[in-house]
Amino acid sequence: MDNRCHCTTNSDRLLNPILYKILSQMDNSRAGQDAFNPSPSGPHKCNCEMRRRVCLKRPSVVCKEASAVLVKTIHFMKNLPAFNQLPRSDQFALLESCWAPLFILGLAQEHVDFEVMDIPTDSMLKKILLNHQGSPELEREQPTMAGVSKLKSCLKKFWALDLSPKEYAYLKGTTIFNPDVPDLKAGLFVEGLQQEAQHALREVVQLLHPDHQECFARILLTASMLQGITPSLITELFFRPVIGQANLLELLVDMLFYR
Repeated sequence: MDNRCHCTTNSDRLLNPILYKILSQMDNSRAGQDAFNPSPSGPHKCNCEMRRRVCLKRPSVVCKEASAVLVKTIHFMKNLPAFNQLPRSDQFALLESCWAPLFILGLAQEHVDFEVMDIPTDSMLKKILLNHQGSPELEREQPTMAGVSKLKSCLKKFWALDLSPKEYAYLKGTTIFNPDVPDLKAGLFVEGLQQEAQHALREVVQLLHPDHQECFARILLTASMLQGITPSLITELFFRPVIGQANLLELLVDMLFYR
């Protein structure tokens, strides 16, 4: 029985014979190297379905909604007195660490839903030529169905919690003031701010859900999913169609500190 992945095998057969020979030699060379450096994860398993590259189905609508959420996210940080008391270097470090989780919380709070569709796969020759020219598109992490599925699952769990505006606000506070961010000058102060935000969140949850003692733990457990969603996925999916080749973090710094 042929156990090879047919989604790649069928496409390989369509290649120019000369190109196919070159690629086969490259694969054989890598296989020889792998024999001396076996992967600890065991035999390769095909996850073609989840590795599919995707893009927004309605980018003109969803990107506009996402941009509005991002603006609200930065304004939320900018209007926090405790955040403004931190050294500028700490503010930048926290922004870099938390903007993506905060944005996802904003998507959940605003109930922004979206659908994706497959991106047509480039030919192998085009990939080789683009890679040879150092294409920025190939250097960036492209959105995949696996990443989008993780994001949508996170949003659905937050929607199931049906949090109030106050619960979202304090949860955002616990997200912003993360003492685990490296090299903070005011790390102890940030840790105290996070504890205050968690305490306020607990009080609000107990007030709104007196008969459900597990609600606070469920909120924190759901919030832990935010760390599994990469900023690059958020950038490429929602903002690359808008900002082009610009650096999103630089734009966020400009919004936070200079506007």
